[in-house]
Amino acid sequence: MTDQEKTLLDSVPTGLYIAGEWVEASGDKTFDVRDPATNDVVRTIADASPADGMRALDAAVAAQDSWAATPPRTRSDILRRAFDLVQAHKEDLALLMTIEMGKPLAEARGEVGYGGEFLRWFSEEAVRISGRYGLNPEGTGRMVVSQRPVGPSFFVTPWNFPFAMATRKIAPALAAGCTVVIKPPALTPLTTMYFVKLLEEAGLPAGVVNVVQTSRSSALSAPIIADPRLRKLSFTGSTEVGRKLIAQAAEGVLRVSMELGGNAPFVVFEDADLDKAVEGALAAKFRNIGQACTAANRFIVHQDVADEFARRITERVDAMKIGRGTEDGVSIGPLIDHDAVAKAIELVGDAVERGATLLSGGKALEGVGSFYEPTVLANVQAGSEILREEIFGPVLAIATFADEAEAVRLANDTEYGLVSYVFTQDLARGHRMIDALETGMMGLNVGVVSNAAAPFGGVKQSGVGREGGFEGIHEYLSTKYTLIPVD
Repeated sequence: MTDQEKTLLDSVPTGLYIAGEWVEASGDKTFDVRDPATNDVVRTIADASPADGMRALDAAVAAQDSWAATPPRTRSDILRRAFDLVQAHKEDLALLMTIEMGKPLAEARGEVGYGGEFLRWFSEEAVRISGRYGLNPEGTGRMVVSQRPVGPSFFVTPWNFPFAMATRKIAPALAAGCTVVIKPPALTPLTTMYFVKLLEEAGLPAGVVNVVQTSRSSALSAPIIADPRLRKLSFTGSTEVGRKLIAQAAEGVLRVSMELGGNAPFVVFEDADLDKAVEGALAAKFRNIGQACTAANRFIVHQDVADEFARRITERVDAMKIGRGTEDGVSIGPLIDHDAVAKAIELVGDAVERGATLLSGGKALEGVGSFYEPTVLANVQAGSEILREEIFGPVLAIATFADEAEAVRLANDTEYGLVSYVFTQDLARGHRMIDALETGMMGLNVGVVSNAAAPFGGVKQSGVGREGGFEGIHEYLSTKYTLIPVD
């Protein structure tokens, strides 16, 4: 670890952030955060108990009325100052993410840029919350429709995008006038803790955002979700965990936003521009080391171009450098832990046993760290587990199709529906695919779709609700209708 890294890590608080203060956890419990590239402990931090979680909710509830009454322009200005502070500290945020999560530094910088845009976007949306006023059809009264903050909100964020997932939830909540308790992931909590320091510097009042990192997620979350004062739950993570949280939230009829698992199809038609398709595939598959819910999971390629597509992809993958994300030229960092490596080994092994051709990679690296080679599989057969399960690793699996109808059937053959990618030069076909594919988002001749100005979310078992775009702030607003009689 370099002196720069040590200095940065020393600047990250170790406590919980409750009611505007950094405090120790109950019983002074702690847990370690490790660098997945070296397995070294990089920071030992407070481990929140369920009682600490309730203290955080108490603080959010106490601050709710005053924050909701804060003028929209004031809320907007705080978010804009937070955006500016993120830009000023972007190198520290990027390095911190690389240390605790493993992604290459260049990608971490990209996440800082992407995540920061939610602060800027929702700073602009805060002053545009609107309603309507008008005579009812009968002429007997005037209707006033207004928007009010939902209220105290609880966020559970994932480890794979530790900055962007925090800003994507916190920014619209603050813009709408909601207070927050956030539980960052135990694997990558440091980025959120550092970011909250910036929110504090931007002038965010005490109690509006509270951070309770813990190694005991379920134990901490359950009493918060069960508390009748909580009004909103937002979670990003696996569908399995999302189902459990939805069930818990149903007891209090909470508003929920769930961004869950994905099994994204990447469809390449015979008329596709293969240069663009290859570039799109590399971005859709290997960004974040394949550890993204939007990562392309199933490459469904027309039989006439499958071999050439596989050849070009393999050539590029063979040139990828593996290593710690801080090293120059590294494009593939470590997976988050050894369980992720074991899953990749299992899925690739199953595919090969069923007849797939291993073109590149296919094994874990020996030594410290949780590294797995970027891998290309061709001729993946129906029934292979890799076509059913979310890979969450740097494995590109290619299956083939003969016609458009088969491509649509294969693409939709999943319980998930987050995002899809289609490459074709036929505009009419592109429009047909927009209508035919059962996903909440789609990239047409592009491999990355996320943008703060766009609604992010899926259909089927990929979740409910949207984050980002004009739609994002409405997840934190409730509609109130008032009738005023005409004299």
